[in-house]
Amino acid sequence: MQQIITNWAALDTRRRIIIIAATLAMFAAVLTLSRMASSPSLTLLYAGLESGPAGEVVSALEQHGVRYEVRGDSIFVEASRRDELRMTLASEGLPASSARGYELLDELSGFGTTSQMFDAAYWRAKEGELARTILSHPAITGVRVHIASTGSNPFQRDIRPSASVSITTGGGSITAKHARALKFLVAAAVTGLVPEDVAIIDTVGGLIGSAEEAPANAPDDRAEAMRMRIKRLLEARVGVGNVMVEATVDTETRSESIREKQIDPASRVAISTDTEERSDTSSDQGGGGDVTVASNLPEGDGAAGDSSSSQTSETRERVNYEVSSTEREVVLAPGAIKRLSVAVLVNGTVVADAAGTKTFQPRSEEELGALRELVASAVGFDEARGDVITLKTMQFIPEEPMGTAAEPSFLAGLGLDVMSLVQALVLAVVAIVLGMFVVRPVLSGSPVNATARLVPPSEDAPISNTAAATSASLTGEITDNDFDAGNIPVISDAQTGKGGMPALTMASGQDPVERLRGLIGERQEETVEILRSWLEGEEETA
Repeated sequence: MQQIITNWAALDTRRRIIIIAATLAMFAAVLTLSRMASSPSLTLLYAGLESGPAGEVVSALEQHGVRYEVRGDSIFVEASRRDELRMTLASEGLPASSARGYELLDELSGFGTTSQMFDAAYWRAKEGELARTILSHPAITGVRVHIASTGSNPFQRDIRPSASVSITTGGGSITAKHARALKFLVAAAVTGLVPEDVAIIDTVGGLIGSAEEAPANAPDDRAEAMRMRIKRLLEARVGVGNVMVEATVDTETRSESIREKQIDPASRVAISTDTEERSDTSSDQGGGGDVTVASNLPEGDGAAGDSSSSQTSETRERVNYEVSSTEREVVLAPGAIKRLSVAVLVNGTVVADAAGTKTFQPRSEEELGALRELVASAVGFDEARGDVITLKTMQFIPEEPMGTAAEPSFLAGLGLDVMSLVQALVLAVVAIVLGMFVVRPVLSGSPVNATARLVPPSEDAPISNTAAATSASLTGEITDNDFDAGNIPVISDAQTGKGGMPALTMASGQDPVERLRGLIGERQEETVEILRSWLEGEEETA
């Protein structure tokens, strides 16, 4: 401790300020790193919660005595307890959705509740239940449901209920198929509501599934479904990523009505028969002369002469037949398939020879023929309709990923906490730097004022005439001049400086170097201090 005080007193003001600043910075760094090393690593618990549910989660964490940290709209907890806390909070119903369902009806009391208040609470509960159901989809992060009910007014007969659903997705927009599903979900939950009166509004894509959009069996949707079927079928044989499929469906866009009547004369049936018979008889008597009374008598003269008679018979038959006929009316609606075009590109195989060289080899014609039959069966190929299937095998060019591929490091595979290791390493480096460049120089440094110097001889001391002109004190410094033993002053042994070495005296004929060596042997501590001052002087010069 005395040595530290002595060294501190030997330092100048600039060095003292540097040492104080370095010490404070070192202690601050050590405290910060110690706190970082002692604090557990935090991981994400929940993110994107609304203010109400987030506050309930924070309150529950405080009740359980869990260390947490809030960063924006995210809540971080200790990594070792994340899964445990999620299950614990889920058992408590947290994080709770902001939409409230049928529990709103539990808050209504029988006294002071009018029918209008009950209806309002009922529709609010209905909207909350629908919002909870829609929010269960993983792609949807927020939803609001609004139902415009007609009420129980019997005079409002022509008013139909309607609804609107506003959704917020985690990324991108939902598909039209998903929007149609939401329409049917809301329409089925409200009496008298049809899917056409439900509007689905996305904060990213706007109105989805409107009447102006293509129907469910649009050519693009049918082509996409066909493409997925072919790709799934072929990838089972050639492998994932080794097949590319494109399909085009030409459909009929106009409606047509055909009415046809066909009569078969060979297939007749008699349904009625009408027969008519007719007989006719006539006679004629001939003779000349006038017509008298006698001629009219049977036995008179008028009876004599020529006579003729005729008889006619006629039969008619009418048969009524019923002829079979066929009437057919055909209505062709838009959407009928007119033509299919399917293009399939299959990657070949890579074969290695005996030398290890890899070469591309296209697939055989037999294999391509088998694959083509599979594609034709999957799409419903009809050659009479003009369908076309093109299947080729070619080499795929590998697509280079953009940027740097993210690969797990060696430390990540070992399951080590890299941040903890980095913190420990930095703490060790700071401790080493502190010991080498701050503590060690302070403890091992020697004060400048403690350096023993040889005092010059006093005026009363006898000094030889030869050395009087060049007398100088021994300060421990070495000059570049040549050493001249004859110019060393002779100092009386009786004269000594206060706290210094005894004065040098040299007898006649005695070597000054030998005398100096003797003094060094007698005063070792003072000699060591002088040598140390030399070494410090050389370090400052360097």
